[in-house]
Amino acid sequence: MSILVVGSVAFDSIETPFGKRERILGGSATYSSLAASYFTEVKVVAVVGGDFGREEEAVFIEREIDISGVERIPDGKTFSYSGVYGYDLNDRQTRATELNVFAHFQPRLDGAARRTPYLFLGNIDPVLQLDVKRQMANPRLVALDTMNYWIEGARQALQRVLREIDILIINDAEARELAEEPNLVKAAQRIRQMGPKTLIIKRGEYGAIMFDRDTIFAIPGLPLENVFDPTGAGDAFAGGFLGYLAATHNFSSAALRQAVIYGSVMASFTVEEFGCDQLRRLSYEDINARFREFKRLVHFDDIEFIRSDHPAASVTRTG
Repeated sequence: MSILVVGSVAFDSIETPFGKRERILGGSATYSSLAASYFTEVKVVAVVGGDFGREEEAVFIEREIDISGVERIPDGKTFSYSGVYGYDLNDRQTRATELNVFAHFQPRLDGAARRTPYLFLGNIDPVLQLDVKRQMANPRLVALDTMNYWIEGARQALQRVLREIDILIINDAEARELAEEPNLVKAAQRIRQMGPKTLIIKRGEYGAIMFDRDTIFAIPGLPLENVFDPTGAGDAFAGGFLGYLAATHNFSSAALRQAVIYGSVMASFTVEEFGCDQLRRLSYEDINARFREFKRLVHFDDIEFIRSDHPAASVTRTG
């Protein structure tokens, strides 16, 4: 089953303590579609300018991503972003944002796109997100990402679209701000009352937490030796998560947990190089091997519950 990704395609200029890259391909639609393409077919709806050339187009084509829905404005410039990270890679400072053609983005879906069973609404204006959702024929699953800019400046519009989606994927600071609640468990309860049945809170290097129905599932971040650029990791997580669900067509609690791990797998690859370089050349062996790394990280053998006469019980009582 295919996924429709609606979001941004951008040129990023990123500086971290480990290097600097200028005008590399980025954007929410780029990272999420690349990650999802390892699991299922993907269509992208976005807008680019005349500076989006064959080299950038090849990034999508080599992964067999359908970009027929990408609007091209020859006399315009593609959305561009510049940011810098310190040693705390969870904290990014924006140097410049130039919306360019993205400022007038009005997604229009053709017949094939409207019938796509899975929809990912990347981080764009919630008014546009709702418009896209209502253009869809009858999607099986709709997931959405947003950020503090829209939470602060377009809360009412965001709340309207939240009532019409299934899954919300945001980071911990955004969850607290959206719910106006510092405790993540309480924040998750409030957000799920706004509409989404499932909430996934991304926590950067510390992993992710999923709140679904009456269950909570948490996964730690995978300890990595090389972390160069966290840009796009959250979008890659969303792509891997939805890609797995679309491939299996299974929404059980077990499948959702598996999807969280695959999302974390794709995010972990993204941060190991600048931009989407790592996402472009993965193998299925790479992905499955890293999935097993995550499994070993969180797996422990079943043990018998401590009896009152067990030596460990004294530690429990005194400790």
